Amino acid sequence: MSHNDTSTKSILFALLANLGIAITKTVAAVITGSGAMLAESIHSYADCGNQGLLFLGLKASTKEPDSEHPLGYGKEIYFWSFVVAMILFSMGGLFSVYEGIHKLSMHEGLRSPVIAIIVLSVSIVLESASLYGCLTQVRKIKHDMPLWTWIRNSRQSELIVVLGEDIAALLGLTFALIAVILSMVTGNPQFDAMGSIGIGVLLIIISFFLAVKIKSLLIGQSSDSETRRAIQEFLEARPEIEGVLNLITLQLGSQIMVAVKAKMSDVDSVTKLIENINACEADLKKKMPAVHWVFFEPDVRK
Repeated sequence: MSHNDTSTKSILFALLANLGIAITKTVAAVITGSGAMLAESIHSYADCGNQGLLFLGLKASTKEPDSEHPLGYGKEIYFWSFVVAMILFSMGGLFSVYEGIHKLSMHEGLRSPVIAIIVLSVSIVLESASLYGCLTQVRKIKHDMPLWTWIRNSRQSELIVVLGEDIAALLGLTFALIAVILSMVTGNPQFDAMGSIGIGVLLIIISFFLAVKIKSLLIGQSSDSETRRAIQEFLEARPEIEGVLNLITLQLGSQIMVAVKAKMSDVDSVTKLIENINACEADLKKKMPAVHWVFFEPDVRK
């Protein structure tokens, strides 16, 4: 399965789940007057917008290279993923904290808290299904790699964002459910306000983590270590190459740029040397379709 197909399915799962959840939460927030529920509904609407931005980023990243962008537009997805992290921080995290602080002093109590509990419980089921769909797509590409290791090493920012959003949403729903139940049992509406603050803090932490992760990709990160090792081993096994002196990779969305400095095997002519280099480049691209650009420099020292 291709990079974009996996990401598209994960984003679609999240979008459908969040749209249904957002509408349901809004109705429940109006009926119950729950600050935690309102915070959760804003969070879900923000997530729907975020998924739209990720779709936009995936589409833009497939544009063909031109004179202004000779290495293509692959890094567009990193820009839009970073925007999503900022929206999660502002519209999700900061708004939820503000709403909770506001409700601490002005909360009028919950109306029909049972409705809020039912809506939150259903939302947890739907969000769990969205998270399961995302993890299913992740498993197809991470294979036996532990999930945390894949998160640290992955260059698919859009998948990491969707996974982070799903985890944040599920934890946020759990916080909101606990807050509403405590408010109903104790009769103290401040538990609901504190639930809203807890949701906001959670979203701020996750959005900060996502922003730091995506920043590395935005400023120019190499391909993952497994891919770099595979490229190195492929080149070193070529009979045309005596040794790889230096290897640089750059991740550009779903595409990779490779720069190689290598000591070539002795040949009788410059023409033969060029033919050997061209053969190495062509076979590397054939073996690893993600490699779109190869810059090859023959040399005798690093």
